[in-house]
Amino acid sequence: MNNRIRYCALAACMAALSPVANAYEAGDWVVRGRVINVDTDRGSSTIRVGGNSVAGSGVSVNDDVVPELDITYMINKNWGLELILGTSSHDVDGEGTLAGLGGIIDAKVLPPTLTLQYHFLPNSHYRPYVGIGLNYTTFYDERVTGGLSAPGARVSIDSSTGLALQAGIDIDINDSWFINIDVKAIDIDTTANFTNTAVGPAAVDVDLDPVVFGIGIGTTF
Repeated sequence: MNNRIRYCALAACMAALSPVANAYEAGDWVVRGRVINVDTDRGSSTIRVGGNSVAGSGVSVNDDVVPELDITYMINKNWGLELILGTSSHDVDGEGTLAGLGGIIDAKVLPPTLTLQYHFLPNSHYRPYVGIGLNYTTFYDERVTGGLSAPGARVSIDSSTGLALQAGIDIDINDSWFINIDVKAIDIDTTANFTNTAVGPAAVDVDLDPVVFGIGIGTTF
């Protein structure tokens, strides 16, 4: 009997010391703030100048590290809808035979993304999830730079709609906050059209297809 009492007392102490999991329930709002690295350098077509392709040419796009906010609404304890919000800034450089042009575009990217998530262990201290959804990307503050710049030079970058895949995990810190680790692969294909540049009209197709890695904290309301 004494052993049973001691065992029950030990179990009660362990339960008291163990933090309560941030269990997800239907109707919960989950808010996460992340720092993300946007790795966008995937590939491009050759640059077309005056309608003619320049053999061996292309472009590269630099990475950016920015804050991101996402908000998830839990449909039930396993399924949630997440809206991902953030913006990044990227430089585009000439490559290959046109590497001498240097940077040719500065642009900002706004890629709101909506994913449907499945949370495997909604009542655990460790809650992995996967998601699939749709991304819409628009570009703004586009500017022609470097070897293509000239008075009146302009660039317009087409908007893009594509698939987004996501995987991540929430790890409890205490009964109010958790650490979040998240990775997304996003399909972004676009065309940049130049007018009045130093070489005349030009265009290039770019497959950005970024991989976005993020780490941050979150809470549930």
